[in-house]
Amino acid sequence: QVQLVESGGGLVQTGGSLRLSCAASGGPFKIYAMGWFRQAPGKEREFVATISRNGATTLYSDPVKGRFTISTNNAKNTVFLQMDNLKPEDTANYYCATVRDFCSNYECRREDAYDYWGQGTQVTVSA
Repeated sequence: QVQLVESGGGLVQTGGSLRLSCAASGGPFKIYAMGWFRQAPGKEREFVATISRNGATTLYSDPVKGRFTISTNNAKNTVFLQMDNLKPEDTANYYCATVRDFCSNYECRREDAYDYWGQGTQVTVSA
């Protein structure tokens, strides 16, 4: 059973930066990709970014492209999300998730492609 633990959330002013981390434990396990989703109050959970295990493929949602960077440390089964130039609309609970087998570029943007989820870390951006 894979366990995912996120950290790094907090309160930041508009234009500031945060770095989220997500560590996977409970192996041995198979991971094809690790991703981030977010959910703001009153809204559905949405895709933010994902990265293949080997780091060769990264995908971003349009609202974060150019501001967020996803990376991975395979040796530690950890994925990071560097968030720069944060905006109030980035305020949400951020969730880490993993894909076990495979997902296409289309599928990797969908929640149902992901097998395991963390509990989330809150990011609040003040105006």
